[in-house]
Amino acid sequence: MYITCLDLEGVLVPEIWIAFSEATGIPELRKTTRDEPDYNKLMNFRLNILKEHYLGLKEIQDTIATIDPMPGAREFLDELRATTQVIIISDTFTQFATPLMKKLGWPTIFCNTLEVSPAGEVTGFKLRVKDSKLTTVRALQSIGYETIASGDSYNDLAMIRASKAGFLFRSTDKIKADNPDLPAFEQYDELLSAIRGAMD
Repeated sequence: MYITCLDLEGVLVPEIWIAFSEATGIPELRKTTRDEPDYNKLMNFRLNILKEHYLGLKEIQDTIATIDPMPGAREFLDELRATTQVIIISDTFTQFATPLMKKLGWPTIFCNTLEVSPAGEVTGFKLRVKDSKLTTVRALQSIGYETIASGDSYNDLAMIRASKAGFLFRSTDKIKADNPDLPAFEQYDELLSAIRGAMD
């Protein structure tokens, strides 16, 4: 039995923090897991910027409300879910993901949680589990599933490599160059064919 594990941002929807960077005019917020492999370091960097500019959850959610899935993402996900079980494993947060999941047809997502004060200030974050993508893939394997994984960033590499088959999707030139053995795709139909082929 197979489960396909997908990253969210950069694979199915645009990067939330890049959109928020553009909305606020704060270029430092463009940094993502494509640039910084250490997620705790990246999030603490972001929280400091939010505090410095007096920005809270509402401002981020207002930006997220304007984000649509990437063209073809919903159709890709519908076709994939007709073929196999799918779980989105993301380092985003429940407070960010819900409106995006609605636009994607409510797929299953495993993600993290923000700590938010009554006034709406983002005061911290709670990771669901350490190394959540790799840990989740190994847990699925421990209960009898073969996993297939795809993502675009540094924090996806471990789950991709731990899976029976793994693919980069719309990744950076550097990540692709550093991982030449991993098949890399730019189009959803290519990724769908590769996932189906891995299950044959």
